[in-house]
Amino acid sequence: MTIQQLNYAITISEIGSLNKASEILFVAQPSLSSAVRELEKELGITIFHRTGKGVTLTNDGAEFIQYARQVVTQYERLQEKYGKNGTLKKKFGISTQHYSFAVKSFVELVKQFDTQEYEFAIRETKTREVIEDVSTSKSEIGILYLSDFNRKAIEKILRSNQLEFHSLIRCEPSVYLWKGHPLAGRKVIRMEDLADYPCLSFEQGPSESFYFSEEIMSTSEYLRLIKATDRASMLNLMVGLNGYTLCSGIICEELNGPEYVTVPFEPDERNIGGTMEIGYILKASMIPSSVGMLYIRELEKYLKLQGSA
Repeated sequence: MTIQQLNYAITISEIGSLNKASEILFVAQPSLSSAVRELEKELGITIFHRTGKGVTLTNDGAEFIQYARQVVTQYERLQEKYGKNGTLKKKFGISTQHYSFAVKSFVELVKQFDTQEYEFAIRETKTREVIEDVSTSKSEIGILYLSDFNRKAIEKILRSNQLEFHSLIRCEPSVYLWKGHPLAGRKVIRMEDLADYPCLSFEQGPSESFYFSEEIMSTSEYLRLIKATDRASMLNLMVGLNGYTLCSGIICEELNGPEYVTVPFEPDERNIGGTMEIGYILKASMIPSSVGMLYIRELEKYLKLQGSA
């Protein structure tokens, strides 16, 4: 078993096609197929189901790819720290809930590197997938939040996946809306003020749980609720429908534009807000990469500026 074979298998699993994987890897398809068959023979398992429509992972294959990603990631970090004249293109990826500050920090990170030498990836995705991506080493770092409501459930999932949460900032919930919204000029907003407007929430998929919600107060009963899958749609709905969402209050005007504001949310007896603790997750057993540490510093720098503004 070689690192090259592991890279081949990981790429094929992500692309779902031997033809396309061979193009990306610059390897002839017969050679790629032969390398995978040799790997399967050595391991004594079938990694891929092969059909006319492409390839999919078997159950054994899915488990193998999870371990393969960890091995390749560790190898790349050892090469980065101790190797000389390595030929592998270095990879760095993050997975995050829908936070513009996480994207902004990623932008500032990438500016510091030659993208011909590095393969960068950022994934704005569902809460469960943030956790799964870091657990399987698809991403090195994940960004999410904890609150009094979801903390026990999320921390239990993190422990079972051997992940650690590191706090970045604590903040009180705010109402996020566009500048033309009738409530945009308020000093504070209460839940009763929002009754006539649709609440916007990020969809969490078929396994949706209150604990995976990106919006605090996910158990509140909203008369009008609209779900979106991406940040751009969320912003459009704010303008088109006078929608709102409950968030950390940390927004990046440079990325989202100047048309949006946050107003402090004032909870009542029925709707208790609670503090949001935003942080990053890492695999407990993994050595943080130098690029990962730089990204964390970019996050800390940006959030510190927001806190002093």
